Amino acid sequence: MEWVLKSFEELSALELHDILRARVDVFVVEQDCAYHEVDGYDTESWHLQLKIDGKLAAYARLMKAGTKYNKASIGRIIVIEEFRNRQIGRALVEKSIDVMKDWGTGEIMLQGQTYLRTFYGSFGFEEISAEYLDDGIPHVDMLLTIDTKEKS
Repeated sequence: MEWVLKSFEELSALELHDILRARVDVFVVEQDCAYHEVDGYDTESWHLQLKIDGKLAAYARLMKAGTKYNKASIGRIIVIEEFRNRQIGRALVEKSIDVMKDWGTGEIMLQGQTYLRTFYGSFGFEEISAEYLDDGIPHVDMLLTIDTKEKS
């Protein structure tokens, strides 16, 4: 297992291909949701990848405050199908939070699919919006407040 965190400019063409393919496979094909997956924020984001035996197993897009929202955010959280049911999603969110703690981030937001609210809540994220539809899928905005004095 290898964690890889890169800016857009640091990604190889193959890494970018694998990330975009995985995101389309999960969000567009698997969830049957036609939307603009390539939304213009990838170039300003950090890309956290978990590779197992050289293969992309999980991914999250991390944004510093001011990139898209006034708070830092985690998005595009995915675990590739063949790697599911191994607690990799939990490890991915934990690693994302740790990276953002290292940035000195005090608050992290995410737009979670409603069925995952308990999962995200287990990390301390709290709901800050009513449920809403985003591209036809129920979501809720969630916020994690970090005590920046307790950096890990």
